[in-house]
Amino acid sequence: MTTTRTRVLLRDRNARLYLAGVLISGFGTSALWLASGVWVKDLTGSDGLAALCLLAMWAPTLAGPLLGALADRVRRKPLLIGTNLLLAALLPTLFTVDSPDRVWLLYAVLFLYGAAGVVHDAAESALVATAVDPSLLGDFNGLRMAITEGMKLVAPLAGAGLYAAYGGPSVALLDAVTFVIATALYAALRVRESRPEPSERTPTTEGARHLWSHPALRALVLAGGTTMLFAGLNGALIYAVVDGLGHSPAWTGVLYAVQGAGSVAVGLLSGPALRRLGERRFAAYGIALTAVATGLRAIPYDPVALACSAASGVGLPCVLIAALTAVQRETPDALLGRTVATANTLVFAPNVLGLAVGAVLVELLDQRPLSAVLGVLWLATVVPLLQNPASTGRTASKSRSDANPA
Repeated sequence: MTTTRTRVLLRDRNARLYLAGVLISGFGTSALWLASGVWVKDLTGSDGLAALCLLAMWAPTLAGPLLGALADRVRRKPLLIGTNLLLAALLPTLFTVDSPDRVWLLYAVLFLYGAAGVVHDAAESALVATAVDPSLLGDFNGLRMAITEGMKLVAPLAGAGLYAAYGGPSVALLDAVTFVIATALYAALRVRESRPEPSERTPTTEGARHLWSHPALRALVLAGGTTMLFAGLNGALIYAVVDGLGHSPAWTGVLYAVQGAGSVAVGLLSGPALRRLGERRFAAYGIALTAVATGLRAIPYDPVALACSAASGVGLPCVLIAALTAVQRETPDALLGRTVATANTLVFAPNVLGLAVGAVLVELLDQRPLSAVLGVLWLATVVPLLQNPASTGRTASKSRSDANPA
C-alpha cells in the first residue's frame, strides 16, 4: 500500500518537482545547520554559544503569523522563488566570519535565514495543499519529512567534512548553490494562481482563531508545541553529550546522521500509520519514544547514544507530520498560509525557548541528570493524548471540504 501510494505521488510532475526542491535545499540547510554550531564552537570554545546558532534560526518562528500572512497576500509560486533567491544572495556574507568578534554576523544571517524559511514553509505548504489530492497529503508530508530528515544521513557528514577541509565559508557557498538549484525547480512548477483579492485578505489573527476553534487541530498543535519545547532543551545538550562521550564537536554529525535514518523510516511509513492509528495515537507514540530516548542519553556510552539518536529520529517527526497534515486538510485555502505559519509558530516557538534555556542550563549543570529529568517530564506529556482520543476519526476519512463545506 505504501509503495502504491508513493508511486501515485511520484507520477505527478508537480510533486516530483516539489520533492526534488526539498531534497536539494534540504541538503544545504542540514550541512549549514551542523557546520554553524561547530564553527562557533571552534571560534569561541563555548557549548552555549554554539547552541545559540539553533536559537537564531528558530527565533523568527515567533513572528510566524505575520510572516506567513504573506503567503495569503501574494501568489505563492513567485514567493517561493523569491525566498530561495534571497537566501542564495545572503549566505556568501558569511565568508568574512573568521574570528570570535565576527560571530555576530553568523547569528544575524541565521536569523534572516530562519525568517525567510518561515515565509517559504507557509507558501510551500499552502501551494502543496491545492496541488496534491487531500487523501494523499499524509503520504506526501511523510515523504517530504523523510527526504528532509534523510539529509541527516549524508549532509551533516558532508558538511562536517567540507568544514574540516575548507572551513565554514565553503559550507555557506554549498548552501547558496543548493538554493539556486531549488529556485529553478520551483520555477518549473505548473500551477495556476490568481492574485488574492482585497476582499479575501482577512486579518492575520484568523489563522489563530481557526486553530483554536477546531478541537482536533488545537490538540495536535498544543502537543507539537510541548514536544518542541523539550526538543529545544534536548538539542542544546548535544555538544555536552558529545563531550561526555569523549569525541570532538564534529562527531555531532554522526549522531545527526543516525537520527536522519530513523526519520527516513517513519516518513515512509507515516501515511499508512496515520490512517491506521489516527493523528492522536500516532503523535503520542512518537512523543513517548522520543522521551525515553532522551532520558537514556544520560548513559555515556557510544552504542546507547547512537540508539537514542535513531529512536529520536523515529519519534520526533510523528507529531509534526500529524499536525501539518491535519491543518492542510481542515483549513480553507484563503486562510491556509497564515494558518500553517501560525501552527508552525505555536509548535516551533517553544523550541526557541527550549534552546535558550538549554544553552544556559548546559553551562551550569551536568548533562546527564538534565537528560534523565527531561526524559521523565517529556514522557508525562503523552498522557492527555492517550486519554482523549480524537473524536473526528482517522485521517483517511477526512478532507478539507468535509470541515469547510463552503
